[in-house]
Amino acid sequence: MKRQSVQSPARRSSRASLARRYTGPVELDRLDRDIIAALVDDARATYAEIGHQVGLSASAVKRRVDRLLDSGAITGFSAIVSPQALGWTTEAYVELFCQGKTKPSDIALAVAKFPEVVGAATITGEADALLHIRATDVRHVERVIERIAAQSFVVRTKSSIVLSRLVDAPPGVVRNGSDTTS
Repeated sequence: MKRQSVQSPARRSSRASLARRYTGPVELDRLDRDIIAALVDDARATYAEIGHQVGLSASAVKRRVDRLLDSGAITGFSAIVSPQALGWTTEAYVELFCQGKTKPSDIALAVAKFPEVVGAATITGEADALLHIRATDVRHVERVIERIAAQSFVVRTKSSIVLSRLVDAPPGVVRNGSDTTS
């Protein structure tokens, strides 16, 4: 039987612990940020492996990860599957222009029904919302946009197909030697 301190955070997390909600800004010190970076890199790393990377004992890492989970700074652990592996090789961003005072919650309820919509946000500017769509091909994107445009509150849409991803990283990850915390 493995000792708790050797197991990875991803393997030890229960559904109850992952159901915590973000409660506001959390004070993160350099060690917390280093632990989070290690988990982003490999959520299956053991507490001992993370401890070796950041200069802490496995039990100290476990306590910090538990605190980060309790505070909502870490909301869960999951497998990140390549959309291409699932055949979803085409992506688009679609601006939604809505009637009158359409509530964001109404937009969210409507677009959440589409499995192709992998992200949605209200935005500033002329459009009311921006959708991120993944699909098998351009024709599939077109069919999804047609179904979305048929929603009663949608006046029009404006879409852009992604040609290539230039940067695709989680927030706060240092890239090209730049420090995002200064």
